[in-house]
Amino acid sequence: MRDRSSDANRSGASSEAPQYAAERIRRALAVDPRTSELGVRVTVRAAEVYLDGTVPSSDRAESLTRVAQEAAPELHVHNQIRVTAAREPADTEELR
Repeated sequence: MRDRSSDANRSGASSEAPQYAAERIRRALAVDPRTSELGVRVTVRAAEVYLDGTVPSSDRAESLTRVAQEAAPELHVHNQIRVTAAREPADTEELR
């Protein structure tokens, strides 16, 4: 029987379960003052981590990549974050 943990270590992947790596990255994105982000989806597959969601600026998207790389340097980060600029509403809204 093959030892899968040694295969994972040779390929550069962590032996940590994907859900634990994802939670470690989520926590880092939430607590790091550069990001303080709770609304980003983090998915880990093998040695790859995918960030998905929307943020208000490209600076924030870049910060998410940096923080994720620092939290999991053994994984390759794919930033699939979309930047959605906040705009003022076209019409005024009246509350009654």
